[in-house]
Amino acid sequence: MNVTLDKTDNVSAVLNVSIEENDYKPEVEKKLKEIARNANIPGFRKGHVPAGMIQKRFGKQATSDAINDIVYNAVVGYIRDNKLAVLGQPVPVDVKELDLDNQKDFQFQYLLALVPEINVELNKDVHIPYYKINVTDEMVNEQSDKFRERFGAQVPGEAVEPNALVKGSIMELDAEGNVKTDEDAIQMINGIVAPMYFKDKAEAEKFAGKKIDDKVVFNPWKTCDGNPAELSSMLGIDKEKAADVKGDFEMAISEIIVVRPAELNQELFDNVLGKDAATDESQYLAGVKTMIERDLEQNSKYVFRADVQKYMTEKYGNMEISAETLKKWLVATNEGINAENVDTEFEKMLPSLKWQLIKERMAELCEIKIEEKDLTDFAKMIARQQFAQYGMTNVPDDTLEEYAKRILADKNYRPRLIEEVGDSKLFNAVEAKVSLDEKAVSLDEFKEIAQNL
Repeated sequence: MNVTLDKTDNVSAVLNVSIEENDYKPEVEKKLKEIARNANIPGFRKGHVPAGMIQKRFGKQATSDAINDIVYNAVVGYIRDNKLAVLGQPVPVDVKELDLDNQKDFQFQYLLALVPEINVELNKDVHIPYYKINVTDEMVNEQSDKFRERFGAQVPGEAVEPNALVKGSIMELDAEGNVKTDEDAIQMINGIVAPMYFKDKAEAEKFAGKKIDDKVVFNPWKTCDGNPAELSSMLGIDKEKAADVKGDFEMAISEIIVVRPAELNQELFDNVLGKDAATDESQYLAGVKTMIERDLEQNSKYVFRADVQKYMTEKYGNMEISAETLKKWLVATNEGINAENVDTEFEKMLPSLKWQLIKERMAELCEIKIEEKDLTDFAKMIARQQFAQYGMTNVPDDTLEEYAKRILADKNYRPRLIEEVGDSKLFNAVEAKVSLDEKAVSLDEFKEIAQNL
């Protein structure tokens, strides 16, 4: 067997495979013996079918399979052994049935789309903007107020406040505005609503300032844009029935629960920042500011990545690509792509393909390697963020470790984590190699920058 490579241009090549009978004959004999051992043919005991009959019935298929297997392994092996960087997969030049009656020797050709050479430069001559968001006292105080509310106490209230929970009976009204009393009437005796979460703010406003024993006429359907699950929970009815409930209801208020913000004391400092991380108000506010800065830093990094991509694709995106070979590969491997739409589909994928090639070259220059510890640390960060969404900011490390293991055990999610960790390490390395043109901006200015990416 002989395998040779002919380069047709810088990014295209033809792989030639020549195979003779002596190359595949042993494999054919092996396959036929395996068939003979397992074949169930009427009139013969298993494993005792004459060799001539096996050859006659299965010879061509065994030969075809053997040739295909050997040629495939030869192509894969040549690419691997010669360290050829190939886009997509080898594409057969001519697909046709083997003429086993008249031929013993065969030639195969495969088109290869080679990865283009990209001479990426990452040094201090490369300037990338980096926007740092100013954290104002107003932002710190606003976040502190949220923490105080989160760790505050729920107490009985005299009147409905913006963050109040309202309890009472919820009765369905008829077209004239009277409480329905027939057996089909919807009546929720122990109802509870949270006006601050109403989708329709006009409905929430109906409860503002109301007191115990007051009655409020409102439309449950409008409070949640007709969401069957929310209506079902509010009115105590089946989801199927809830979808058709669009009329008004009357709520007789029996109890009001309001939140009283936590005091600025050691208990709050510990809940927010961790035990003894702050011992007075100034240290606490400084800690809150650091938390905000850390969160906003992720936004800065996101925009930085977008700016790196823009810079790199503008400078190196005009690369050679073996377009015709890749189009043939797309048609061969995707049911929804054919000769009529392949040009359009190829143009859609081309920008992301070029960026991926540039990014891979950048990763080589930065010598990016992903260790298991990197994945564990990243998974712990995800777990920490998930707990924080529920107000749990001081979760023990062993708990985070356990959640990280569960995240990494998800076979569908793990590849995405690997990609995210790789990107994180890559862009951190890029930050260190290039010149950052830092600019301090307000949050509103940053939002405008991000929207215009």
